Amino acid sequence: MHIFLATTNSPSLFEALGLNVKLLVEQGVAFLILVWILAKWVYPVLIKAIDTRREQIEAGLEEAKKSQAVLEEAETRVEDLLAQARKDADDILARSHQESGAMIADAEAKAKVRAEQIVTDARAQLDADVRKAREALKADTLKLVVSATEQVINEKLDEHKDAGLIKKALQKERA
Repeated sequence: MHIFLATTNSPSLFEALGLNVKLLVEQGVAFLILVWILAKWVYPVLIKAIDTRREQIEAGLEEAKKSQAVLEEAETRVEDLLAQARKDADDILARSHQESGAMIADAEAKAKVRAEQIVTDARAQLDADVRKAREALKADTLKLVVSATEQVINEKLDEHKDAGLIKKALQKERA
């Protein structure tokens, strides 16, 4: 069995991998310095900016929730107002129908009263015209009777005799 002893002439593991230990240590120290600088001056600013942004987002979300609640409340109020407006419109329509019905009924009643008045006036006028026509007919009849009587008895009667004869003739007619 062969045992290989590490000698100074043999390459080290890092060298076998193609790594320079000195350069690796320098880069590690540079990295740590960079991390320290970032931790000292950059990370706090970034963390503060991130926290500020997170707070703004949370505040925005809270405002959005409040706005949503206000919107829902406004929508509820709008729906209530629309329902009330519909109810008011229905009430107005119902009242207008009632009022128009009442106005029509009133107009019909007035027209009926007026028509009855016209009929009554027409009947009164007709009665007056009939009376006048009867009187005119009576007067014409009297003249005809007088004329016929003169023809029958061949003499002129005076007005008193004429009136007496006519009254007797009319009384016979009525009986």
